[in-house]
Amino acid sequence: MTSRPETGIPTGGPGEGTLGDHVLGQLRRLGATVGLSEADTELYGQVLLDSLPGAAGRPLTLPPASPSFISDDHTPVEFSLASTSDAAPVLRVLVEPGYGHSTMADSARAGVDAIRAMAARWDFSTDQLDALGDLFLPASAEGPLALWYALDLRAGGVPGVKVYLNPSAAGTEHAARTVREALRRLGYGEAFAKLPPAAGYPFVALDLGTWKTPRVKVYVSHPRMSADDASALSRSSGAAEADIRYFFHATAGSLLPTQRGGDDTLRLLRRPALTCHSFTQGDAEPSGFTLHIPVRDYVRDDEEAVTRAAALLTRFGMDPSILNRGLRALTRRQLADGAGLIAYLALVYERNQRPRITAYLSSEAYAVRPPHERYPQDERVPADLSSS
Repeated sequence: MTSRPETGIPTGGPGEGTLGDHVLGQLRRLGATVGLSEADTELYGQVLLDSLPGAAGRPLTLPPASPSFISDDHTPVEFSLASTSDAAPVLRVLVEPGYGHSTMADSARAGVDAIRAMAARWDFSTDQLDALGDLFLPASAEGPLALWYALDLRAGGVPGVKVYLNPSAAGTEHAARTVREALRRLGYGEAFAKLPPAAGYPFVALDLGTWKTPRVKVYVSHPRMSADDASALSRSSGAAEADIRYFFHATAGSLLPTQRGGDDTLRLLRRPALTCHSFTQGDAEPSGFTLHIPVRDYVRDDEEAVTRAAALLTRFGMDPSILNRGLRALTRRQLADGAGLIAYLALVYERNQRPRITAYLSSEAYAVRPPHERYPQDERVPADLSSS
């Protein structure tokens, strides 16, 4: 996921074949990396292609069919690897099923149709989504997206399904009101008051289908975040402050654009950090907290991003080799040739579960963002990880 589409430079791999060929090949190789069976991978791949009917067969020699907010090069697909210390990594795929449609209304209809097809295939209810249609899918919707879905790709051919909706569909000035009303309708009347101050609400997400504890998740944007800010936001989640600080500095604290303000605080100045606050039925407080940092804006290139991600995975007792194999499954290019293959790194806390680190991986079907220029040595602010 991203917050500001940008152009990049062509690569050797992107531009070959069709969009469907590109993402299906990546899915097959990633599935093998995490141990999914060929049958499961093919089923999930067919669902992905079926939800992009007008775009999957489009040659990559043509420009993107429409701007996609999912990725910087407008590929309507993003993969992610979610790691914990006590289980094998989980592969996920995020898709914009309305990609290529000329209006938000048409994109929304295509998205809802894709979710209904999944509901029929996997026998789950769309009641929660239906209850929010007038809020998030109005006829004259605004914003960069109508509806996305994500699949947790599980063994056995039945995934976890998530739907992402745009709180600014009726205008950014109404986003807070939309989030509050959505939470009320879903039975979380007190939840909005538990959210932190927000510069914006990029997404509301619903767990549909087979989940042990289905959640509603609200994403909040935080421009100019500091490690102190991140720690304060996480205090109700059970997150260890030292872990939050380490994650913040290791992910984004060693290369500008950051700056020290009048209080000598290191803050993120490019794409803002996001937090996600999960709610489960019957809970008065959030049941989960996630800190998302757009690592691609705070590294020179993907080689540096991988080094940071490996340090984090090792710190939390996770195996970094899966991430390395996953990146090789996505692209043939050299990691030093671009910045954006790892788009975000996220530290996830859910009640009664071990911390999770998720790496969000760009498909790069159309382009690669060039590496950032190195900043002068005297403008760098080194991370002091030893004190975190």
